[in-house]
Amino acid sequence: MSLTDTDRLEAFSDGVMAVIITIMAFEVRRPSGPSLQALHDDLPHLLVYVLSFAVVGIYWNNHHHLLRVTERMSGSVMWANLHLLFWLSLLPIVTGWVGSFPVHSVPAASYGMVGLGSALAYWILVRMIIHANGRDSAVARAVGSDLKGNLSLVLYLAGIGVAAASPVASYALYAAVAIMWFVPDRRLVGTSAAPEEATSP
Repeated sequence: MSLTDTDRLEAFSDGVMAVIITIMAFEVRRPSGPSLQALHDDLPHLLVYVLSFAVVGIYWNNHHHLLRVTERMSGSVMWANLHLLFWLSLLPIVTGWVGSFPVHSVPAASYGMVGLGSALAYWILVRMIIHANGRDSAVARAVGSDLKGNLSLVLYLAGIGVAAASPVASYALYAAVAIMWFVPDRRLVGTSAAPEEATSP
């Protein structure tokens, strides 16, 4: 069976996201000793890795289900997808930076900027897909007002804004975005453009 343009875009994106996760895993430091204190000392690295892993996993899941309801591709969709992958590829950099300097405001704000850029890039990708498929398409009907997408942008902006005063508060806001997307979103149930089953992002 030949691959469609959507299948090829999804396969390429899956590969890039897998590489991003692999790079982050390689950069996680192991504890310097066998004690709980050694584990505690490296806890910031582990926690930010868990958050970043969850973020990439959420994008991978959402991206898959989004493309399942996409019938037509366009050059704009492909460039928007590449734009999303660019921002996600920056996650290993800021993940390592935050892990090394967890209580400093600049790394905390930078992490939020990458999160904001990724969320905005995904928002743009959704709009480009709707433009290519039409406002009456399955994906357009499923996305609707995109409350979660818009709220994600607001929370990332808030996290960046409070980073100077409290990096911990900014991390809490970034984690809230991930938790929000872990909650099942049933918008795409039953809207698959293909005969296979579709679930929500």
